[in-house]
Amino acid sequence: MPAARRFAVLSASEAPRGQRVLFRRAVVLGGSIAGLMAARVLSDHAEQVLIIDRDDLAGLPPEPAPRPGVPQGSQVHALLPSGINQLQRWFPGFLDEALAAGAVNPPPGTNRFYLDGELRDEPPGDPDAKALISSRPFLEALIRRRVLGRANVRTVRGRAEGLVLDRETVAGVRYDGIEEAADFVVDATGRSSRLSEWIEAHGFAKPEMKRMGIRLNYATALFRRPADPAVWTCISIANPGPGRVARIAGLTPIEGDRWTMLVSGYADDRPGRDPEEYRRRCLTDFPPDFGAVATTAELVGEVNTYHQADSRRREFHRLRRFPARLVAAGDAVASFNPVYGQGMTSAMLHASALSEYLRGEPDLSRPARSYFRDVKVVVDAAWQVSTTADLALPHVDGPYPKGYRAIRWASGLIFKASMRDHRVNQRLGQVTTLLAHPSALAEPRFLVRALAIGARAA
Repeated sequence: MPAARRFAVLSASEAPRGQRVLFRRAVVLGGSIAGLMAARVLSDHAEQVLIIDRDDLAGLPPEPAPRPGVPQGSQVHALLPSGINQLQRWFPGFLDEALAAGAVNPPPGTNRFYLDGELRDEPPGDPDAKALISSRPFLEALIRRRVLGRANVRTVRGRAEGLVLDRETVAGVRYDGIEEAADFVVDATGRSSRLSEWIEAHGFAKPEMKRMGIRLNYATALFRRPADPAVWTCISIANPGPGRVARIAGLTPIEGDRWTMLVSGYADDRPGRDPEEYRRRCLTDFPPDFGAVATTAELVGEVNTYHQADSRRREFHRLRRFPARLVAAGDAVASFNPVYGQGMTSAMLHASALSEYLRGEPDLSRPARSYFRDVKVVVDAAWQVSTTADLALPHVDGPYPKGYRAIRWASGLIFKASMRDHRVNQRLGQVTTLLAHPSALAEPRFLVRALAIGARAA
């Protein structure tokens, strides 16, 4: 099946059908977004689902707050429209519940998007569609409550240490010196996953890891938000060019009548934790909306910084041997430049891939190859969007995909066309928000139209 059609299946919003119990006990390593979503899917296929996380998930305070196991939790996070669809799919009524609890759906006409300093139109869309904007801890707490509210899901605190195998099949996990039997295991332990080393210890080859060095630095601060601001959300993307330094900034409203605002830089351009330096950056490096908030709104708490050296993906789908009854999800498979907001939504689409696999009458004595093929479709989509942009940064030196010059040329014209044509803008918006596969931009009739418009605008 072509990647675009398979991506459409995985990103569907209809409730899944055909679930049946396959396991007595399934174990999920890691209780962040990817782990929680995997546990939700597994709860339809296992008598018991156990989530093992180094934080005490069941004992967390009722007020959402960043937790030690998610070091980037205090930073800006975006849930793309495709992610909202998946939450509604797996937790009916989730959107309304989140909005009632304090998540924000900005009023129409209050969002701004700047590209290279130029204010551009928002992609046209469904006027009745609702956004869901919140902090990461708020969203994760709502998902965790839904998942742990299922009768067959429980959590235990512990640090994952390895796998228990019976020949070529996973039979359990080890954590804190304890062996826990399992009929199926999901590794959702994030970027620092040790799954490659664990399977290598049992005689399997490690997957190749592809990296793209991005050297991203950013800082996030919280501000009090007035009751009726003129601008609720604002995104600014500056691409490298004459007189321009590559920087991205984001201002989003979150629960508790607050804004969360991010400013970023690359390589040696490093935003710091000093509030005055933060305000200066907002005033001098970004459109005036950011400086207005930084200098007129009340700062809440400290400025928090974060650094990410690279985007990375582990090529599990290429392995010729792999243990049966074992998969990986979320950042344990791939993590991207976080400024594009793909992480949480990609993890939710991995859960959709897991559902497709488990509902497809899998041969559980063999590796979950169809699952990893589907996950590759999701990873490819996010990777292509983010790395095509990152390869334009002067300090990023590859790896370059085949035909990169042609891809960059066409992408540049499509971007120019999107600033002048609503149909092009809408299609591009669907791709960047993971509602459509990037191959949608290569459909012949669309591509000819977009390139012609872009060439006239160049």
